[in-house]
Amino acid sequence: MAPLFVFPQNLQALEKDDEEEYQGNRLFVQSAIDISRFRPSELEEFVKGVSFDLSDKELYCIEEQDVFDRVYSLVRGFSSLAPSCKFILAESLRSNLSVLLPNVDSLVRVSQVQDDDETPTLDRVTSYRNAFKIYSFFLLHIILTEESNTGSSNNAKVIASSRKKQPVNSWNWESQRGRMLNLIANSLEINLSLLFGSADPDENYLSFIVKNTFSMFEKATLLKDSETKDALCHIIGACATKYHYTEQSSASIMHLLHKYDFVVTHMADAVAFAEKKYADGTLACSLIREIGRTNPKSYVKDTAGAENIGRFMVELADRLPKLVSTNIGLLIPHFGGESYKIRNALVGVLGKLVAKAYKDVEGEVSAKSIRLQTKQAMLEILLERCRDVSAYTRSRVLQVWAELCEEHSVSIGLWNEVASVAAGRLEDKSAIVRKSALNLLIMMLQHNPFGPQLRIASFQATLEQYKKKLNELEPVKLTEGMTDGVPSDNDSINGEGEVDNGNAEEVTNYQPESLTDSLAHTEQEIASKDSSVPDVGNVEQTRALVASLEAGLKFSECIAATMPTLLQLMASSSATDVENTILLLMRCRQFQIDGAEACLRKMLPLVFSQDKSIYEAVENAFVTIYIRKSPLETAKNLLNLAIDSNLGDQAALEFIVGALVSKGDISSIAISALWDFFCFNVNGTTAEQCRGALAIICMAAKSSSAILGSHLQDIIDIGFGRWAKVEPLLARTACIAIQRLSNEDKKKLVLSNGSRIFGILESLITGFGLPDNIWYAAADKAIDAVYILHPTPETLAADLVKKSLSSVFGGTSGDALQNDVTSSNSIVLSTIQVVKLSRYLFVASHVAMNQLAYIESCVRKIQKQKGNKGKVDSEGTENAETQKDNGINAELGLAASEDAVLDTLAERAEKEIVCGGYSEKNLIGECAPFLSKLCRNFVLMQKYPILQASAMLALCRFMIIDAKFCDENLQLLFTVVENAPSEIVRSNCTIALGDLAVRFPNLLEPWTENMYARLKDPSVSVRKNAVLVLSHLILNDMMKVKGYINEMAVRVEDKDERISNLAKLFFHELSKKGSNPIYNLLPDILGKLSTQDLQKESFCNIMQFLIGSIKKDKQMESLVEKLCNRFSGVTGMLSLISLTSFCIYSSKMISFLLCPLSNIIIPKFLNLVKKDVLQWENISYCLSQLSFTEKGVKKLIESFKTYEHALSEDSVMDHFRNIINKGKKFAKPELKVCIEEFEEKLNKFHMEKKEQEVTARNAEIHRQKVGNMEGFVMAGNNGEEGAESDIAEGVSDSEVINTPVEAQTESSNDESTSKLVEPEESSGAGSEVTEQEEETEIQSQRVNKKGASRARVKKSNMKDVKVTLSAITPRVTRLRKKLCQLLTVEVDENFN
Repeated sequence: MAPLFVFPQNLQALEKDDEEEYQGNRLFVQSAIDISRFRPSELEEFVKGVSFDLSDKELYCIEEQDVFDRVYSLVRGFSSLAPSCKFILAESLRSNLSVLLPNVDSLVRVSQVQDDDETPTLDRVTSYRNAFKIYSFFLLHIILTEESNTGSSNNAKVIASSRKKQPVNSWNWESQRGRMLNLIANSLEINLSLLFGSADPDENYLSFIVKNTFSMFEKATLLKDSETKDALCHIIGACATKYHYTEQSSASIMHLLHKYDFVVTHMADAVAFAEKKYADGTLACSLIREIGRTNPKSYVKDTAGAENIGRFMVELADRLPKLVSTNIGLLIPHFGGESYKIRNALVGVLGKLVAKAYKDVEGEVSAKSIRLQTKQAMLEILLERCRDVSAYTRSRVLQVWAELCEEHSVSIGLWNEVASVAAGRLEDKSAIVRKSALNLLIMMLQHNPFGPQLRIASFQATLEQYKKKLNELEPVKLTEGMTDGVPSDNDSINGEGEVDNGNAEEVTNYQPESLTDSLAHTEQEIASKDSSVPDVGNVEQTRALVASLEAGLKFSECIAATMPTLLQLMASSSATDVENTILLLMRCRQFQIDGAEACLRKMLPLVFSQDKSIYEAVENAFVTIYIRKSPLETAKNLLNLAIDSNLGDQAALEFIVGALVSKGDISSIAISALWDFFCFNVNGTTAEQCRGALAIICMAAKSSSAILGSHLQDIIDIGFGRWAKVEPLLARTACIAIQRLSNEDKKKLVLSNGSRIFGILESLITGFGLPDNIWYAAADKAIDAVYILHPTPETLAADLVKKSLSSVFGGTSGDALQNDVTSSNSIVLSTIQVVKLSRYLFVASHVAMNQLAYIESCVRKIQKQKGNKGKVDSEGTENAETQKDNGINAELGLAASEDAVLDTLAERAEKEIVCGGYSEKNLIGECAPFLSKLCRNFVLMQKYPILQASAMLALCRFMIIDAKFCDENLQLLFTVVENAPSEIVRSNCTIALGDLAVRFPNLLEPWTENMYARLKDPSVSVRKNAVLVLSHLILNDMMKVKGYINEMAVRVEDKDERISNLAKLFFHELSKKGSNPIYNLLPDILGKLSTQDLQKESFCNIMQFLIGSIKKDKQMESLVEKLCNRFSGVTGMLSLISLTSFCIYSSKMISFLLCPLSNIIIPKFLNLVKKDVLQWENISYCLSQLSFTEKGVKKLIESFKTYEHALSEDSVMDHFRNIINKGKKFAKPELKVCIEEFEEKLNKFHMEKKEQEVTARNAEIHRQKVGNMEGFVMAGNNGEEGAESDIAEGVSDSEVINTPVEAQTESSNDESTSKLVEPEESSGAGSEVTEQEEETEIQSQRVNKKGASRARVKKSNMKDVKVTLSAITPRVTRLRKKLCQLLTVEVDENFN
């Protein structure tokens, strides 16, 4: 019998064995051959000889020593063999093993028939076992060797990719590897227990196979080959399940999962294969138990391992849902762990189980009930996890719900609860959660079980009809089993609110006729009075339908209720919020959700977003909703948009229509359809639709002006014809169309219909055919059209101003009317005159503005012509003489002088518009002084608000044109903007201030504070315009950020949400400029806000928002130091506190309280202390909102001296505790020790301060008690002398005391020589005054002219007190003067 082959630890272990007792019965290599000394031909012959022996001899010849040694030698040097030799050797070993496997089965069957003691059979079994082991060992070693060589050769190819191309192997290793591994995997399927003589194979054999198989799982490239991967999974499954190698396999799988992320799906495949192949889930259960009993804290540290384990659980639940569902209880406790990745995975597992594990509900009723209860419990866990602390988990739960909705795994009873949760998550603080909630609602709408139309009115009408039908079918038991129309537990809905699966399926199957079709038919049926309800069957079916309709109605109401939130999300700074919100609104519009159409209109302004993704989302939605229709329908959609849009939406609509026309998305056929609407070629077209069509055509003409050229006559005839009287805005739109004609069309129009068109425009401006509210808009565009079309517009404009002026002063004496207007006599003015005067002022001011623009355009034309001429000259077309002249002009500076002359002429022309040099008045210049006087007539202005609006608008326009006129009327403008009763006037003036600041920044600079004051206006409109104006000026660097920026910060908490959002947008954009100006402004804003009367919550919200815009660590660290230094800036009161305390302690309490200064000192003192404490609280709150780095924490610790005095306040201490808690989270061990020491120091100092306060309070109470008792005793002793004493409590400083001459002299000398009280003297005086028991009043030394009464100072009954008034008076007087000085200084510093 041949020696036994034992699996070695490695190949080299076969060459020797140190244990002599096994040398006789173990197979070892006796004579290894060094194949490296063979020449290639010799080596090939040697390999062929070995192959011939393996194929010619018995299958178990491999155990022969000679064959074994030669095969070993070749396997050891396998990497050095030629490809052909490798193929021969590997194929020989593989084929022999493949033939050996069926022979092993036949040999086993023969051994079972014969007696057990048959020696030849036993020897044959042993030989086959040896051969089986040897073949398996050598094949696996070849695989490992070739894989290691392949990996190194791949690396070499990467390094030397530019070198000579490697020769292609004559054999395909990938296919060979798969065949060899499949053979080893199939070898595990034979009856190895009979071959090895025990239930389990040799331990060394299994260990070797499993170990090397798992090592191959570590190579990602190897697993890409499906044949190889399947073979490896087969081996793992067979060893772990069939041969009970579960525990070791589980440990290896867990190790791989923690280490490599690419093995997750392959391990799940291996475990699933084991369960399906052998109908044994032992390996899967073992892994689930191992994951379940792992300490949740370990997943917090190993985040990569936690993610891989989580993915593995989800993959396993996807492949083996029923098995995982029976063991899910082992994993549920991990919901309480800190690792959100594990919780995410568990949520995904529950989703897979709900979708797949409970699809079939066959079996007994009890088993079915248990499974449904388990499913319901899982769904409840999923709902609960929507409130998880981690945003990632909340997002993952919503994603799982979306997957369940897509797979129709959510019952009708649970549908609305999920929708309600998703709607609530739309307001989540995390963007990823909001994105998942939006996607969930989109999925719920797409897969809703209630029908394609979800209008609330349709559901309500249908529900009412079917309720009536149900009442007719169930007249007796009307309320039995019903609660408000909802089926009872025994019907279709259980106690949890979930529709039973059986009835749900019945309702779902009936939906094509009941819900979907009936909703479509219901609208027509409701219209007819004798409408009948379709019969749906018996009472149970009707009741189920009613329940479904109620659920559908609730779902529709839930989605409709989210519209306000969706509007807010469209204004979100997150692009994903905006994009997904638009997608949801499009889906809502598809299902006809109430309010979706109006919300989609609000997306139009987003086309101006700088984020390209947002613009593309809006454009795609716009094209999908309004453009991708038939041409006629597209035209109708667009004109309806133009009709219903406000001014802002029209600007956005113009932008997007122009872009779509440029791209060709709006076709020429759609433009033709718009012309058909404008020309009334479509039946039923209204004047309003005509105007809308022309408005859209004008928008399109901005990108392609040729669109208007084909219908010039139609524009004139219809736009200014009889239809303009029906739709007054049509004339304004026609004026816009004329302005947007191409240059050729403009010339053509002036030549053919010039007189007619200018006559029409003149009558439009000077006539009274349009209502007042429309005339201003139409006249605005008409004057613009005159200046664009007319060759000499100033002549026609002059006629317009004259006619408008004559309409005002035509009926009365012009001078008399002007005198009445300017002398506050408003009796002469009638309503008609007010209207005419308002129109005249509008025409004059608008002509002046257009004249200014016309002058600038003329200058640009001259400069352009000059530039073109210079360009032509530079190209060499000029002759030599011309070049010489130009060179001389350049040397003399004549070219520059020409530009200067042009600038001088332009400047003179601009000045002559309004002022005209004041020597020769021009047409508009005559109006300027009259307008200035008119605006100063406040009585007349308050009586006629319309006149004031026109007058102030005209005044602002004149001020924009001329700097001198602006300077003369700035005071008037700011007076009106502050005091005008009309908020329209204040708003217009606020907007005009922005234009003035751009044109004349030096003139407006001294009025900056007044401009910021508009932010405090009581009108919402004025505040909004002020925010917009200041934002525009500051963000475009036209106004410096002054010290009044705190007023803009207050608007962050404005009551009006739009103003608040605008202010937040301003600071958000400001933070992007340079090095973030907010960082420099924050301390100043903090100081200003602390002195304002702001609510605590508002202050906190403002500062939290501003601090949130600072992202750089260096700026945060610097802010720590700046804010800490501000603590010392509010400690100036300490000297006053000390002085006041000294005063109180160094004299009698009664004397101090009777002092005249006490009425001033005490209230102001308490007020200042209160303000200081408030500032401490605010500074500490801002510190707590900073993002602390390691350097920031160190700076805070180092600055302890600056804020130690503020730690006595509990609120300040709470903020510092928050800082410490935040610092501990990121701190390293060394820093954490410092933070803990700092915490102890803070707590100790805080407790000491609190103890000092308690002690001082107790001493004060005790002193007051003693003072009261002494006062009572002194009152008794002095009662007899009370009538003679003229010292009373209310004596003022004007009364005088006749003190002895010595005392007066001493007092005057002391006051003249010393202005400060020395500490020792103060202490002595304090002790003397404290011991003084005589009731004495210190009064001013100022002499009353009426005479002074004598003061009688009584001696004390206390024998041990010998202090005279002459000694007390000078000291107290000096204290009083010093106190007054310090008080004045402190008041100035803290209030001024």
